[in-house]
Amino acid sequence: MSLRAIPLIAIAFILYNLLSVVGVDLNGHIFSLRMPSSTAEKAVTWSFTWGDLLIITTLIMLFVELLKSTYTSTSSLIDHGLSLLVMIVCLIEFLLVPKAATSVFFIILFATLIDVVAGYTIGIRVAKRDVSFGGNNS
Repeated sequence: MSLRAIPLIAIAFILYNLLSVVGVDLNGHIFSLRMPSSTAEKAVTWSFTWGDLLIITTLIMLFVELLKSTYTSTSSLIDHGLSLLVMIVCLIEFLLVPKAATSVFFIILFATLIDVVAGYTIGIRVAKRDVSFGGNNS
């Protein structure tokens, strides 16, 4: 089994669980920036939280997973199966674990669902393109 068969979206799932076990507040600020739209009467600041970092990590992993789904190989079939397993584990955790009942975890769960559906859909489309049936190739 190659490393390509490991679903990277599981990294976001693992990071969420590590941060929740350690007790990191997902609404806790990592940094804040004063925005140029600030006026003399009202300061406008943008705050970046741990939850935001997890969502960005999830989106990056989802992008890589979508790129991986364009390959047709045995490892891609294993990757799709493991992605489905990660989605099922995320769903069970979301429903049964109180610390997972957050919007950030729901977005991670939804990204795993997109990974599973897109992985199978793209895989089928790529396989149809790679295999031509019949004698008419026009």
